[in-house]
Amino acid sequence: MQKRIRTKLYARRRKSVIITAIAAPCAALLMFTTGIAPAQAEPPSPPSASEAKTMLDGLKEQAEGSMDGYDREKFPHWIDQGDSCDTREAVLKRDGEGVETGSDCYPTSGTWTSPYDGGKWTKPSDVDIDHVVPLAEAWTSGASDWTQDKRQELANNLKISQLLAVTDNVNQSKSDKDPAEWMPPESGYHCTYARMWIWVKDTYGMTADSAEKDALTKALGTC
Repeated sequence: MQKRIRTKLYARRRKSVIITAIAAPCAALLMFTTGIAPAQAEPPSPPSASEAKTMLDGLKEQAEGSMDGYDREKFPHWIDQGDSCDTREAVLKRDGEGVETGSDCYPTSGTWTSPYDGGKWTKPSDVDIDHVVPLAEAWTSGASDWTQDKRQELANNLKISQLLAVTDNVNQSKSDKDPAEWMPPESGYHCTYARMWIWVKDTYGMTADSAEKDALTKALGTC
């Protein structure tokens, strides 16, 4: 009798393990097929103000180089990031709230709040993916001597704060300007923006001109 009871208990436990093992991938499959994005991540957090100041001091001060030979095609983007998403779509999923996507990863709904100006948008077409350090700025700060693979990495880097979903016309007003020429309209974001900019330039060993360094130092002073 005891042997029979133990056998039944073992069978129940084994059945429970099997159901659990099957349920997990099924839940993941349901999420994939319905296009519902998992809990939203955040853009990578930049270094603290003190860390950024140390990085800024370490950037080689040098006048901007020539734009000769520059072409955005030399910074290939947007590349495949897995799960049918290219870099732009990956950032839209990451930076939005309540983002739902189709099987091609293009958002079908969601809300995006631009940190540059506080604008809220529900259409992906109203949102640009900004390169915090513009590609043309990178070119004149050392990227003209890089390999194309390294330039592609910069243009699609999700591991540092190089890519942000922002209001399209604000991004267009920024264009290729550095912090001496342009800062986000939202003044409360200047500290974060400076820390992001410095992080990108430090990561890739880019140079910074004198006016740029002065503007970044001023922005860090607001932290």
